Amino acid sequence: MPGQRRDPDRLLPTGSAARSIARGLYERVADRAILSPHGHVPATLLSEDAAFPDPARLLVVGDHYLTRLLHASGVPLDALGVGTDADPREVWRTVAAHWHRFAGTATGYWLEEELAGVFGIEEELTATSADAIYDGIVTRLATPEFRPRALFRRFGIEVLTTTDDPLDDLGPHAALQREGYRVLPTFRPDRYLDPSAADFGTNVEALLGATAAPTTFTGYLSALQTRRRHFVEHGAVATDHGVAEPLTADLDTSDAEALFQDVLAGRAGADRQRLFRAHMLLQMARMSVEDGLVMCIHAGVFRNHSTTTLERFGPDTGHDIPVPTTFVAGLRPLLERYGLERDLHIVLFTVDETTFSREIAPLAGFYPSLYIGAPWWFLDAPDAMARFRSAVTETAGFYKGSGFIDDTRAFLSIPARHDTARRADAGYLARLVTEGRITLAAAERIADDLVDAIPRGVFKL
Repeated sequence: MPGQRRDPDRLLPTGSAARSIARGLYERVADRAILSPHGHVPATLLSEDAAFPDPARLLVVGDHYLTRLLHASGVPLDALGVGTDADPREVWRTVAAHWHRFAGTATGYWLEEELAGVFGIEEELTATSADAIYDGIVTRLATPEFRPRALFRRFGIEVLTTTDDPLDDLGPHAALQREGYRVLPTFRPDRYLDPSAADFGTNVEALLGATAAPTTFTGYLSALQTRRRHFVEHGAVATDHGVAEPLTADLDTSDAEALFQDVLAGRAGADRQRLFRAHMLLQMARMSVEDGLVMCIHAGVFRNHSTTTLERFGPDTGHDIPVPTTFVAGLRPLLERYGLERDLHIVLFTVDETTFSREIAPLAGFYPSLYIGAPWWFLDAPDAMARFRSAVTETAGFYKGSGFIDDTRAFLSIPARHDTARRADAGYLARLVTEGRITLAAAERIADDLVDAIPRGVFKL
């Protein structure tokens, strides 16, 4: 499909000297294999290897970054196919008619990257071009080259991690691994650890039943450890914890038992539920010391802010909102107990930018167990990535970071997201070279390590 080719130097610095250096740094890593140690693409997408659906369901309906901004502009979510069977071509036309609203956003950049990089479509998306672009995508999706496994190979993905319920049998992961695809599960136990979660008691009973564990706190911990072993046996390298606040507490055995019985019986108030969550986050660190799983903590999001939207359309529909986050006091009980364990890896993520320089970088700059998670959620965009590098590098350097984390459900966006990070890092490194703060040789080594040695080491890949 005709159109203007995308600028090969996009996102790189504008000054000629810095741009030349950044271009060289980017080119040396542009085609390196993708390591994706935290994401949400389901393993069944690859194990079933079915043809993708229409362009709307593939690129719009499940992309809450995209649907949220259209919703904010007055487009109802059901008109975008969220929770409905809206006509996909009409959904696509709606997006195209509003495409000007995405100028300058990461969402707009990623979709343009997907259209150009995955589908070879360079034409600008407008109301006029919508149908031709839609038909071009449909034609491509009908070919074997656009099946999930073919794209997995084409994207150069070496490792892809999923996010999975502790009671999942992980059969799709095992099948894929037997066929040579390194698709690894991630242990996500939130709904078994948070008494305020829907059906918490039922979930815990299912966990205890599946592992034949007694209804005691010791039995509950044993059940979680049993399921973690199942994940390790299926190649897992990490656990993931989505918490509103990174709070930990260290309780003695009798207090923990009494608290467990209270939360299971529904007798615990909000403060006691909060204490239980805090103690269980510390227990997850203890288990990671024992079994080696990397502990990812994603903190600082008020999830499902709109009750009406949640009830009508469900979670992950665009109304998870950042809140201020503090790690120093909240994590201290955990760090007092396990922070000096060198085999423990804890990766901290936040959407509160002020925390990067004030708390996370100083903490990671001391504790060998702590690593700085890459910009996440609203921050995984070019300008935010530059601010992140400036905020953390002077305090903790490059090697206490996690490497880039795409954290996406949108399979086709994975190469665009990693490419964005590689360009942003090339630009930052070029700035340090032109300012005489590091040598070009040092920048080249760091560029290489940011996409390979660093994530491979942090996530024990």
